[in-house]
Amino acid sequence: MSAPTAPVVPVTRPVWPAAVGDLVCVVVFTVVGTISHATSGDLGHVALVGLPFVAGLAVGWLVARAWRAPARLWPAGVVAWCATVVLGLALRPVLGVGGVEVSFAVVTTVFLGVTMLGWRAVAALVARRR
Repeated sequence: MSAPTAPVVPVTRPVWPAAVGDLVCVVVFTVVGTISHATSGDLGHVALVGLPFVAGLAVGWLVARAWRAPARLWPAGVVAWCATVVLGLALRPVLGVGGVEVSFAVVTTVFLGVTMLGWRAVAALVARRR
């Protein structure tokens, strides 16, 4: 008869820093866009412009089940990024906050890719050095 063993409790990291990191990327994108296009800078306008991208981010997190490993590039980062871009661009005209010019789609894809995947890459490098 073997001795009972204590259950193994996995070491988990909080999810909220990753969620906040992604949200900050979307908010910075939205604020920079509204400032650079000299549109209304009030909080309500910025929130409305960012809403499609925040919705896309939420869907991306759900699809990727990002809470399991939110700082990983794959699948959390890539799926969240793709969903944020695709759904954000698709929802803009539906919500009446703008169209989808090709140049805007390119800038959106690049900016959100660099920031949302970038912070994850930096986090992975820091974790490897430890």
